[in-house]
Amino acid sequence: MGESKQQKLTLFALTWPIFIEIMLHMLMGNADTLMLSQYSDHAVAAVGVANQIISVIIVMFGFVAAGASILVAQNLGANQPTTAGRIAVTSISLNLWFSLFLSIGLYLFSENILVMMDLPNEIMGEANTYMAIVGGFIFVQALIMTVAAILRSYGFTKDTMYVTIAMNIVNVVGNYFVIFGPFGFPILGVEGVAYSTMISRFLGFVALLLILIKRSNKQLPFTSFFKYKKEHVKDLLGIGVPSAGEQLSYNGSQMVITYFIAQLGTVALTTKVYVQNIMMFILLFSIAIGQGSQILIGHMIGAGEVEKAYKRCIKSLQISIIISTVAAVIVYFSSDFLLGIFTEDTTIIEKGALLLLVTIILEPGRAFNLVVINCLRATGDVKFPVFVGILSMWGVSVTFAWFFGIVLDLGLIGVWIGFIADEWLRGIIMLHRWRSKVWIRKAFVKKEKSTV
Repeated sequence: MGESKQQKLTLFALTWPIFIEIMLHMLMGNADTLMLSQYSDHAVAAVGVANQIISVIIVMFGFVAAGASILVAQNLGANQPTTAGRIAVTSISLNLWFSLFLSIGLYLFSENILVMMDLPNEIMGEANTYMAIVGGFIFVQALIMTVAAILRSYGFTKDTMYVTIAMNIVNVVGNYFVIFGPFGFPILGVEGVAYSTMISRFLGFVALLLILIKRSNKQLPFTSFFKYKKEHVKDLLGIGVPSAGEQLSYNGSQMVITYFIAQLGTVALTTKVYVQNIMMFILLFSIAIGQGSQILIGHMIGAGEVEKAYKRCIKSLQISIIISTVAAVIVYFSSDFLLGIFTEDTTIIEKGALLLLVTIILEPGRAFNLVVINCLRATGDVKFPVFVGILSMWGVSVTFAWFFGIVLDLGLIGVWIGFIADEWLRGIIMLHRWRSKVWIRKAFVKKEKSTV
């Protein structure tokens, strides 16, 4: 990867394909929810809870992809393409073996895990079926995440976008056949949706792998798949484990909160699934800007352009706050229509609309975390966000959700109060961390090590 390619990297050029790619990943999940809503609201709740658990597992092998993304970007910025290639191949190998182990665990113990979640009996069977199938093949998602992260760090964000488009088409067509049964095809419901998801992911991985091989220009030494360099593994884990720790803590806290909501009944669970599916479309703006900024700042840090990196983060944050706030307002005023796409239950629509109103306060706080934390990670400052995140998610989000939602009997509004307090507290602390420029010392240390 030459200097000329690096100079072409801009926030917009990186972000718009990432935006579309993430949106399509969300659409894949929403397609399952929307199409299943025509089958049964119970099926929606079952798949929603199963996906909550699966998302925790995805984060557990996401740490390798996170480490690879940052290290590849930094080494490319430092004009060290061979090292970047070795790290890329090593990360694919590590994630394959680790994710296979987790896939086997999910397949064997899916029912035990769901029992611990205290699900209502009417959705237990379908949730177990979905999690055993999708979870048993979740290693494919690990490989997709890793290869896609590598391609994005090289600047090929459009390639991953095109593959995601194809995956969505395969998934939706598959869902149509197994849910509605055209041409005499058997109606398989949740089980069929699980198979459709798994098949579309497998085809997507094959496509990404072929693209990576084509794009590598012989800069990916595949001997690194079997022969690891100790320092590369150490660096991947040193950045990846703390980076994934923050997301793992978040998903773990969400599982506990889902347990609280399960005590409120199936209607509350279903409302949460629908509202959070809609909220993800607001989030994707900040996620895309955060990921694009991470790639840019990684290259800048590798090249020693520290002041340029500092300004990039602040500007990205300003853009993200404005866009996410405007999007949240638009979504609220469209809440009846959006919720009506999923269900005709007036209770769910009324409760969901109120949650989307409160979301206008929530989303700007999340923009802080999604952008600034990604920027801190790109510099190598990965431990501080995890430490603050764990304290806030469990000490504020979970505690407040339990107190306001269950103890004070505010229900889902109480849970959202916990979300707001957590996101804003962490966001303000992360911004202070960036402005303090403590990460400059860490960035210089990282660059010095990479050039020895």
